[in-house]
Amino acid sequence: MKNDLFHNIPDIEIIDLENDGDTPEAPPLPQPEEGKKADRKSIFSKLPSFLNMHVIFAAVVLLIFIGIFFSIKNWGIRIDLDEIFKDGQGEYSDTLDSILPLFTEGELPADDGVTTIVCFGNAPFADDRNSKDNLANIIAKKTGATVYNCSVSGTYLGALRETFLPDEEPIDAYNFYWLTHLAAGSPVQENYVQAEAALGSNLPPEAIEVYNTLSTLDFNTVDVIAIMYDASDYLIGNPMYDDLNNTHITCFTGNMEAGIELLKSVYPHIRIIVMSPTYAYALNENGEYISSDQMTYKGQDVLSTYVIKQSDSAFNQAVSFIDNLYGTITEDNASKYLTDHIHLNVKGREKVAERFIEFLNYYNK
Repeated sequence: MKNDLFHNIPDIEIIDLENDGDTPEAPPLPQPEEGKKADRKSIFSKLPSFLNMHVIFAAVVLLIFIGIFFSIKNWGIRIDLDEIFKDGQGEYSDTLDSILPLFTEGELPADDGVTTIVCFGNAPFADDRNSKDNLANIIAKKTGATVYNCSVSGTYLGALRETFLPDEEPIDAYNFYWLTHLAAGSPVQENYVQAEAALGSNLPPEAIEVYNTLSTLDFNTVDVIAIMYDASDYLIGNPMYDDLNNTHITCFTGNMEAGIELLKSVYPHIRIIVMSPTYAYALNENGEYISSDQMTYKGQDVLSTYVIKQSDSAFNQAVSFIDNLYGTITEDNASKYLTDHIHLNVKGREKVAERFIEFLNYYNK
């Protein structure tokens, strides 16, 4: 029929205009063989026949319950504190102690067979000076040594002025640094004449005795110098140190280093042992005792920082250092060994003496 000519769709050839005829047609993708399927076996099929996923799951749950039971069974075991502390609470052993021998290249004086010790300081050595319970006297009794007590009560380790000014601070004459000048034979006698006149009735009771001892003692016979000042510098806010001048005599550490350097330069044969302050309570504005780790004075730092800086200075000078703050009389036991916020009782002096003797005899073992 005529209309069939319009409704019949002729064959159409599709021409790829981008193919110039040189590129071969891509081969058809391979088809899987009929009836062949991928192997999807579970890993559990490789386990022994008596094991399956359910058995393994049950075993894991059982182990968890066993662990919980064991934890509960052993949780909260009661500790008998009385048994643990039956010999006391023990002592804190992490200290700043540093035990050093004598470092010298010079010729040592002949040994006279007698151990001679000179003590510098304030209250720890000065309290009850003439009593058998005085710290220096305890050391003498326990060691058999000859001990010269050159401590002066009411003094500080840091000088109050950079130079000696008798009209302003005459007590500085009895400061550690100026006393070492007297021991070294420096011409400072006039300082003491002026200091005595200026202090008058306020002259420390042992001042003249100390002056005479240091002026006449032959330091070539001295074996050991002990230095111990209490926490008085901290309590009045004396500066601790000067980063630009390690021998600044108005500083707690600087005065000590300046004095030690002078002694070592004149008497290199003498072993020096620095003894830190023991623990002392701070005093608030009402005079009440508080922790010295919570109170500062005149913009300085807490007592423990004074001791840390002092240990650094002793290390710089290559001398022994006894850390009494953490190793002898600490915040934990201070109430047993102090008569007030700072002064040692007899038991406290005994304890300090024991530590000193340990250092004194360390290299004789």
